[in-house]
Parts: sequence; C-alpha cells; structure tokens
Amino acid sequence: QVQLVESGGGSVQAGGSLRLSCAAPPGIVGYQCMAWFRQVTGKEREGVARIQPDGSSVYYGDSVQGRFAISLDNAENTAYLRMNSLKPEDTGMYYCATSLTWLCPSFGLTARYKSWGHGTQVTVTS
Repeated sequence: QVQLVESGGGSVQAGGSLRLSCAAPPGIVGYQCMAWFRQVTGKEREGVARIQPDGSSVYYGDSVQGRFAISLDNAENTAYLRMNSLKPEDTGMYYCATSLTWLCPSFGLTARYKSWGHGTQVTVTS
C-alpha cells in the first residue's frame, strides 16, 4: 500500500477543462503502472485511463477517448489527467490508482490495482 493523493477536481461547465493531479511517494511514478478511475454513486467504478511507467502503453476508456490525456511527471512523482471537452456525464469521483506492477492490468481487474487515493470530485454542469 502506498499513499496516493488526488487534487484538481471541481465544478466546471460543459465544454470546459480540468487537470487532475495524483501525488505519489518516490518509486511509484515512472516505476509502476498508474491509472485513473471514476465512479458515480450507485454505479460501478469505471476505468478512465492507464499508463505504463515508461509511457509506452496508454489506454483510455471508450467514453473519454480523444478528450482525456494521462501523463506522468517522474521528477515530481505525479500523474496527471487532463480532461477536455467535459460533458455532464463525466461527473463523478475520480480516483488515482497503481497496480504496483510495470504492466497495467485491464480496467476490469480493479482488484489488481493495489493502492488507491481517496478521490477528487468532478462536477460538470450543463
């Protein structure tokens, strides 16, 4: 278990942008798979984006493809999620996670993501 801390959430109008940050301790960003998930109350947790430590493999959920971008800043031990063209259906709690492995498990294997942050709320208004 490692401590991940998300920030950057907030309320934004549809069409707007936000950048979420996930601060991790040294030895995680650039060494382990990082991912972003989101969840709406009453619904299952949904995979948003995942990235291998060297950035060689990046994968996005179908609903965010072309609008969201995941990135890493190894020097800052931080993972980011840039969200553009936000829609009301993007509203939810966004969580950062790491599998503590090099290869990223598929989104459906959430149990393989071993450490999670507490989340940051994103609200998109129409």
